[in-house]
Amino acid sequence: MEIDYSSNKLRKQLSDASEIKKAFGVNAKRVSARLDDIKSSPNLAVLMQLPAANCHPLTGDKKGKWAVDISANHRMIFEIANDPVPLKEDEGVDTIKVTEIRIINTTDYH
Repeated sequence: MEIDYSSNKLRKQLSDASEIKKAFGVNAKRVSARLDDIKSSPNLAVLMQLPAANCHPLTGDKKGKWAVDISANHRMIFEIANDPVPLKEDEGVDTIKVTEIRIINTTDYH
């Protein structure tokens, strides 16, 4: 999938191994692994099938956003960047057609 970033700061933090290590410390390897998972997945449906990523839609005040696991409590939050968002007839997201995401942040929202 194609990855975009919500800010230049986040783009820099996730740009290479040394920046990831500096920004995420002990979670650097997991952040790199999730980025690799996203880049190697042709679409959101494939990413959702990877057990380590645990890709899932969010609810409540984060409705419309998605997350992948970095650690037990930390998540990489993203939104679908396809314009328009591909929908099925039942108005759910057509994950097979989602090929672009925008990473918003990494957070511990638990």
